[in-house]
Amino acid sequence: MKQEILRMLLDTRGNYLSGEEISRQLGVSRVAVWKQVNALRREGYRIESLPKQGYRIMELPDTLSKEEMAISLAGMGLVTEFAVFEQVTSTNELAKAMASQGSPEGTLVVADKQTKGRGRMGRSWESGTGKELCFSLVLRPEITPVQAPQLTLVAAVAVCRAIRILTELPVSIKWPNDILLDDRKVCGILTEMSSEMDRVNYIVLGIGVNVNQNAEDFPEGLRDRAISLAQAAGRLFRRIDLLQEIIKELAAVYRQYQNQGFAAVAESWIQMNCTLGREVFVSSLGEEYSGMAEGLDEQGRLLVRKSDGTLETLAAGDVSLGRSDKNKI
Repeated sequence: MKQEILRMLLDTRGNYLSGEEISRQLGVSRVAVWKQVNALRREGYRIESLPKQGYRIMELPDTLSKEEMAISLAGMGLVTEFAVFEQVTSTNELAKAMASQGSPEGTLVVADKQTKGRGRMGRSWESGTGKELCFSLVLRPEITPVQAPQLTLVAAVAVCRAIRILTELPVSIKWPNDILLDDRKVCGILTEMSSEMDRVNYIVLGIGVNVNQNAEDFPEGLRDRAISLAQAAGRLFRRIDLLQEIIKELAAVYRQYQNQGFAAVAESWIQMNCTLGREVFVSSLGEEYSGMAEGLDEQGRLLVRKSDGTLETLAAGDVSLGRSDKNKI
């Protein structure tokens, strides 16, 4: 009932909706409606009520409400089921456990806080302030394991596009898994999979976006290398709005990938990237070298021209833009 009342208030946002009309549509008493409206108020929704006019929403909180999330994600065509947690160790770990137990493609795990969020190369991902957007999505694409890294680039295109649409900030993609703003990290993507020799059982896309942090929310050593959307834009954003936009774009890009192959997605990635044409410093398989990032191959691997003229094809590794510690994002 609470979800339906919230949906009705959101649908008529800016206008009053009478308690009598709500009770008539839902087939419940006006007292029951009043109780659910008060429950929404306790969750942070500012709802005004006037005699003979009814209720209207005046302000929406930045909470990961299950009810609002169900409304926002309805009809997306990608999310089949979802779970929301106040705090977890890692959304990726939960999503992998659910996938291994048979959860379908489109299973979404969202958390207000992570205590042990992870990035690539075993790094930790700071996400304990409740101002980030942290979620993981289970996918079951019909691809081979060698193609799995392409899904990181698929996700990067979707996230970059969604942030640009919602915030109008000029974010860009650093190969393979970061979204940057002025060479500072605003989002990280961690792709993990379970596979057999010739097929993928499932892939978990873990996405963490710095949304509303201020400088003091980041560890001191990261303050010149990380940034939030709020810091860059000078205003706060609702995480559910961002989640909705990311899922919308991810559904579209994932569908394009399935129907047209990786080449179509790679074109979008190239248009949004900040890696190609720049000097990069690479650490991979115990080897370190610098070179010029020249392009992507058909699998999404990075092509780096070393100073001696040889061309390296990089499938995995740590890639920094430039050689200074400041730029090692």
